[in-house]
Amino acid sequence: MKTLAALAGLLVCGALSAQPYPSKPLRWIVPTGPGSAVDVFARRIAPKLSESLAQPVIVENRPGANSMIGAREVARSAPDGYTLFQGVINNALNDLVTPDACCILNEKLVAVTRLISTPLVEDLQAAGKTPSELARDMEKKLAEYVRSPSVNVIVTGFVGNYGDQVRVVGQAAHPQALPYRSGMTVLDVMIAVGGLGQFAAGNRARLVRRAADGKTTETRVRLDDLLNDGDIKANMTVQPGDVLIIPESRF
Repeated sequence: MKTLAALAGLLVCGALSAQPYPSKPLRWIVPTGPGSAVDVFARRIAPKLSESLAQPVIVENRPGANSMIGAREVARSAPDGYTLFQGVINNALNDLVTPDACCILNEKLVAVTRLISTPLVEDLQAAGKTPSELARDMEKKLAEYVRSPSVNVIVTGFVGNYGDQVRVVGQAAHPQALPYRSGMTVLDVMIAVGGLGQFAAGNRARLVRRAADGKTTETRVRLDDLLNDGDIKANMTVQPGDVLIIPESRF
């Protein structure tokens, strides 16, 4: 039987036991010294847990060896659900750097809930970067803590200033505001919105742009020629803040 390493694992084990659980005091092993953040957290939660279970919960500090002394103490205990271990990030890192067969997470010490989490890195600047560039930056930061980290970034939405968007209104298949990307063209914009709507007057479309001095200019865009006839000369670059207006055909 595997030794449990987290609070929720204790409750599941008790539910499976044929005897009433708990019937004696519980030990909560903290792998850091008294007064540490981990210790303070445990001592604030333990009284609540004790009240809920109607049994004393005794917090014991077992610091040292990069949190391994506490982990070994739990690994040597009877797997009866009466010894809890508050694992920390060091325990996961130990498995990568200096693994100890007695205390490997998810093998000997089984975590079944998360009590508290803290980020490994601080905020990273994402504006102006592609998803791939942001992923590489995150990997560099995480490499200080994790061996050969692999990060994938998928953009599912855009949050930013309206001035960083290109908006499409009117008779597009899916009118919307798009995040501006360097080198973006009208063709890129139309692909993103799914092309023209059924009743669009594509060759009467207008690109509205506000200059730095506040003046607004309008440029005709021949979307029918670009999309339906393949006239690449009708394509043009867009800038952040541009609004592409596609009117409805007149019948």
